[in-house]
Amino acid sequence: MSYGIPSAEPSAQVPVCPRHPDRPSYVRCQRCGRPACPDCQRAAAVGFQCVDCVNETRRTTPEVRTVYGGAAVAGKPLVTYAIIAVCVVMYALQLLVPNQAVLQGLAYANVFAEPRWGEFEPWRMFTAAFLHSQGSYLHIILNMYTLWIFGQALEPLLGRVRFLALYVVSAIGGSVGYLMLTSLYVPGQQPGAVVGASGAIFGLFGAMLLVQRHRGGDTRQLWVLIAINGVIGFLIPQIAWQAHLGGLVTGALCAAVLAYTPRGPRQGLIQAAGLAAVLALLIAASWIRISL
Repeated sequence: MSYGIPSAEPSAQVPVCPRHPDRPSYVRCQRCGRPACPDCQRAAAVGFQCVDCVNETRRTTPEVRTVYGGAAVAGKPLVTYAIIAVCVVMYALQLLVPNQAVLQGLAYANVFAEPRWGEFEPWRMFTAAFLHSQGSYLHIILNMYTLWIFGQALEPLLGRVRFLALYVVSAIGGSVGYLMLTSLYVPGQQPGAVVGASGAIFGLFGAMLLVQRHRGGDTRQLWVLIAINGVIGFLIPQIAWQAHLGGLVTGALCAAVLAYTPRGPRQGLIQAAGLAAVLALLIAASWIRISL
């Protein structure tokens, strides 16, 4: 009698991840039931879902928006933190780069807004908002602290893109305010450099004031804050109150566009057109000023 060797039982098929067939995956998606490897697993309310189901849910779920049309995003105000980071980096460069090269290359003065003097560099109206006085650490500390406070309040309300647009246009508005309310460049005189985020931050003051009124909130504390900071601009030498006023008015105009545009499918388009109109108004005012 001969005895043969018994054949092995066929092994059960090992489940593999559809996106990574070389990886055994014993965890299954709670939604579609397919295996998902660790790289493709996303935590869900119960268990895990695969990355494909998560992406499909995002595509089919309507985006939640704030009352002002911005995308409602939970978490930290990233745009505010990014602006603070840029200002801190630029301040470090101001201290480290010799011969005040950063200040010389990016600070604003009225001479750079007048083409007739051959140094027409209007982008300085924006870049000056990321520089600060090298002679006083208090300048950048107070500005960044105020930006942090108001950014945490306004960015979630407006949305990141709208908040960034508000800040940028207000920064330019601060420089335009300085241009409108100070004497133009006189040949032979050394033009004073204007630096600081104060114009943009006053724009946040103006925006917060208008948003509060639109929401029916109490604005008395804001008026007091604006009044105190406005008076400081007149009492302390070398503070450009003109830039503060320009930023305040510009920020209020931008906020009016964002707050009073009716909600609907065209809200974002109308708001973009309104902000572009505010920027065009600043450009027109500057051109009229230097043409007189």
